[in-house]
Amino acid sequence: MRVKNELFGKEVLDADIQIAGKVIDIVMDKDTYEVTDLVVKKSGLSEQIKSSEDVVPVELVKVIGDKIILKGVDDI
Repeated sequence: MRVKNELFGKEVLDADIQIAGKVIDIVMDKDTYEVTDLVVKKSGLSEQIKSSEDVVPVELVKVIGDKIILKGVDDI
């Protein structure tokens, strides 16, 4: 699937442009095949302490380009 391949491994940045992690999986609606959530593995110090993943709804995504930028409190 093209969308899946393009999203895997993309770096995810929070609204303050701090690295939140990388996309390791996606969740799709089984009827419409739309991406509903991104599974993001935390990176940096938090990754070294323990393996951690977050599920981020696509409603919280502001921009998808070379990197994925999440919406901030002001954007919601």
